[in-house]
Amino acid sequence: MIHERLTRILSAILLVPGVLHFVAPEPFDGIVPDEVPGDKRMWTYASGAAEIGLGAAVLVPRTRRTAAGLAALLFIAVFPANVNMIRLWVDKSTLMKSIAWARLPLQVPLIVLALLVRRGAPRRVVDEA
Repeated sequence: MIHERLTRILSAILLVPGVLHFVAPEPFDGIVPDEVPGDKRMWTYASGAAEIGLGAAVLVPRTRRTAAGLAALLFIAVFPANVNMIRLWVDKSTLMKSIAWARLPLQVPLIVLALLVRRGAPRRVVDEA
């Protein structure tokens, strides 16, 4: 029961921002570090597609284990964008700077959540012939 709830929470955490990457991409474009090669919008769409795909895949028992592991890696991969947000928002209000700083330690429970979902997911059984 608790594992299903954690799975749905992880899915929502991935799906909602994933959709927002397409509905309102500008804020996401703005935190892609300049040092990352390529078009910022391409990275926004790619990360949004990854979030949507993983958010859907964790709901499917057959793909849950792999998707949750990949979600943990995705949360690690977007860490530089969160650091970049702090760099870019240095002149913003105290509230906005607090939000940017809060995103850094928030990655840890997101990674832990993904790993918990992975741990509780069914293992693929190879059919014996």
